[in-house]
Amino acid sequence: MLQIANLEVAYRSRGRDTRVVRDLSLHIGRGEAYGLVGESGCGKSTTALAVVRYLPRGGRVLGGRILLDGQDLLALDKHSLRQMRARHIAMVYQDPARALNPSIPIGRQLAEVFALSGLAAGETQDRAVEMLRRVRISDPAHVMARYPHQLSGGMLQRVVIAMALAVDRRLLILDEPTTGLDATVEAEVLDLIETLRGEFSTSVLFIGHNLGVIARMCARVGVLYAGAKVEEGPTAEVFEQPQHPYTVGLLRCLPRRGRTKRAGPLDTIPGFLATTPDLVPGCVFSERCGLAADLCYEVAPELVQFGDRFSRCHFHERASDLPRGSPSAPPDASRRHTRQTPVLHVENLSKTYSGGQLRVAALRDIAFELWPGETLGLVGESGSGKTTLARVLLGLTPPDDESIVKLDGEALPDLASRRRPEQLKALQIVFQNPDSALNRSHSVRRIIGRALHKLAGLRGDTMRIRLLALTRSMHLADRFLGVRPRQLSGGLKQRVAIARAFAGEPRLVVCDEPTSALDVSVQAAILNLLADLQAERQVSYLFISHDLAVVRYLADRLLVLYLGRVMEAGPAERVFEGPHHPYTEALFSAAPDLQGRGGRIVLTGEIPSARKPPRGCVFHTRCPRKLGRVCEDEEPPLSLRDEEGHAIRCHLTTTELAGPRTNAVAVL
Repeated sequence: MLQIANLEVAYRSRGRDTRVVRDLSLHIGRGEAYGLVGESGCGKSTTALAVVRYLPRGGRVLGGRILLDGQDLLALDKHSLRQMRARHIAMVYQDPARALNPSIPIGRQLAEVFALSGLAAGETQDRAVEMLRRVRISDPAHVMARYPHQLSGGMLQRVVIAMALAVDRRLLILDEPTTGLDATVEAEVLDLIETLRGEFSTSVLFIGHNLGVIARMCARVGVLYAGAKVEEGPTAEVFEQPQHPYTVGLLRCLPRRGRTKRAGPLDTIPGFLATTPDLVPGCVFSERCGLAADLCYEVAPELVQFGDRFSRCHFHERASDLPRGSPSAPPDASRRHTRQTPVLHVENLSKTYSGGQLRVAALRDIAFELWPGETLGLVGESGSGKTTLARVLLGLTPPDDESIVKLDGEALPDLASRRRPEQLKALQIVFQNPDSALNRSHSVRRIIGRALHKLAGLRGDTMRIRLLALTRSMHLADRFLGVRPRQLSGGLKQRVAIARAFAGEPRLVVCDEPTSALDVSVQAAILNLLADLQAERQVSYLFISHDLAVVRYLADRLLVLYLGRVMEAGPAERVFEGPHHPYTEALFSAAPDLQGRGGRIVLTGEIPSARKPPRGCVFHTRCPRKLGRVCEDEEPPLSLRDEEGHAIRCHLTTTELAGPRTNAVAVL
């Protein structure tokens, strides 16, 4: 269906071309899903944009061919190209907020897709509502009338996926499509993609840094580095027995299931991506490779084939011998809880949105304490109240009356505008979407330098020294200091946002999906950095993430939210070990792994709307362990289940929760 042959793509800047995709060839069969992985800046998204001919200003195809079902896409005129995009190719972009028109309601944008396919005007609205329901958006009729800025990141991602899947396509390009989705919704959306691929023989180009999702979805995978394909083959074989040192390094960076920060830092790939690979005489990965020999620095390796595998390495048969990084001791947590006062004390925290006769309880009776040097993980589906909680703590959204929030034992004013400078400095945030958090007209140097000046009071040479130390610790090369955010990949922009948050030596950092846009190698470096900073400075984190492996690695304690309520809380290891609340159990089972295993628990029924939550236990409409009327009529309390502080909001006893699921539905 798709054939890319010897593709060359370059961006022109300051009168010179920089090749970002180099002699790339790949093919995707009819109905096949092909994965493309690699670090930020390696050319994955550029390849996808070249296929749909959406290269940004300065980008151009220097050579090669792109054929869709035998038709040369590079030879199409404007009219034919528009028809091809409307009928045969769909793309889900990495940033859903920038893919939607902010001035048009969601319903009109989705209905337009059906109108362009020839559907009658009277049917487009009904089809749009049905499509939103298929991507698991609760109360779709209400969402249709809302604008993009009124939806969470996860909901926006589902809207964009709904638009892409609304019409039968020959080719579906997914560029990090599940970045903002929680585990259960991600699993359901991936199921939908697989179903439609099977029904209509749609081919899929799946770009991602979540290797577990790639393992589940793709029969074959290609690994890009510095714009060139360095390895390709059946996904299971590549992930089990990689034949290139770069692939080995990527897989080692993953926080494996059960790994925590107390076991020591994650493996990372040393060095940075080559900026001018065309000027490197040998292998472009040689400067970062632990297997590199003189031959690697002098002669560029060819892409060699062995069976149905390909590798661009002189010593591919020894790739698994790649030495690991220097072993480091785990962070010293001995100073944790040395103070008698928690950094943050939250009690009876609720947030209700009101408009006319409408009242939406986004949060209800949240309570926890966060101590110096501790990480509190916050997990739950999109719409569960995670980001609302973060906004309340930061003073961006006022809580309901009677809510108590204390910083270092002192009551914290509801709004940031009423807080003292030292209180503002103490609480910082890394937002989920760096595009909305960074000033696009400022350089990286100015963005971080301004934070160093405003928060830390630095200037002159002292500020410049601190700036370089901070950016290098974030794996930001010095060459990026003079560029603007719009010139950076999604992963690089997120690193700038993280650096800015740490500029003022904060006491508490709210991390709202801080690694969701990062590839696995940079993610590992950032997680190691967060753990080191925590041990050195006793900084605390409220860590919000959909990636459960990342949460397990970094979190000391865990809160599980559902419709604004805490369903389970306790020490992270106790919560992960179980017994679990049925909702927690479903979340954990839905997380993909490198083996692409299924066995997840399927939650039946629609996700309830926070506008009208169910009576009794709010989870009973989807619960695979529902007892009966008691679940429908009585809301269970959040009760302690052991002496370690593990609490669960469920009518079932601990013994019953640990027992077999007699009425659960599982997909194998």
